Amino acid sequence: MSAGDEHGGGPYGGTGQTRTRLPDPHGDVYGGARRGRASSSRSLVTVVGVVVLLIAAIAFANRGGSDSADGSTAGADKATGSPTAASGEQPVRTKAAGIPTGFAHDEQGAQSAAANYAVALGSTGMFRKESRDSIVGTVYTAAAAAGLQAPLDKAYSADFLSRMGLDADGNPPDGSTFVSRVVPVGTTVREYRDSTAEVAVWYMSLIGMSGERTTDPVTTAWKTWTFDLRWSDGDWKVTADTQEDGPVPVPGDDRAATSEEIGKAVEEYGGFTYAR
Repeated sequence: MSAGDEHGGGPYGGTGQTRTRLPDPHGDVYGGARRGRASSSRSLVTVVGVVVLLIAAIAFANRGGSDSADGSTAGADKATGSPTAASGEQPVRTKAAGIPTGFAHDEQGAQSAAANYAVALGSTGMFRKESRDSIVGTVYTAAAAAGLQAPLDKAYSADFLSRMGLDADGNPPDGSTFVSRVVPVGTTVREYRDSTAEVAVWYMSLIGMSGERTTDPVTTAWKTWTFDLRWSDGDWKVTADTQEDGPVPVPGDDRAATSEEIGKAVEEYGGFTYAR
């Protein structure tokens, strides 16, 4: 899933909330009739929208000594819907670019789509151009994806990748393992209509470099990622998203694993297809 002063200043400054909107495929921004300052601003916000997963990455790269506030989210207590629980329904039977697709056209399908899309957008694949293009093309509406390729290439610059300890192609040094994972904890539907849905995903992320000589070990972050989804071409697709910090549990007394243990675990333990 999401990021830093390097890519736009304020939205990544750690204020706790980043509201973003992707281009509306039914609006003038794709019609070519009216392209004024509003269109330019929307293009900038589009970049922020899909690069929200960089929030944790930039925080990792710029790690300092300050602590965040209470980590709560303003709208968390207002969310409605039943707790996430297994329904017994098969989430999907197909995949595209390794991402689950073909979700049901109902609330459960929208929740499953949001959870699985968060995993894809928060993966190491986003740090490599070829896989990033595949992920974006699968997760977003066709109109939104078309407008994201160039801005994303700029966002994932060689300089940014270098700060993450990666080479210009997004690869870690020999003997090291780059970790970037989103682990959904639960989902809730905040709004649902026949062709649109707003679904929030509460998740924990892992970000960092595992290796003998790493100076930036893998750390965790807790966030809520809200997706605006549209039913498009027979599946749920993302048109807009929001990132908020927390809710953050109280840390336990568990012993931190060594870099070698984390690297081994990442290689041995695969991910899941998430369902409602």
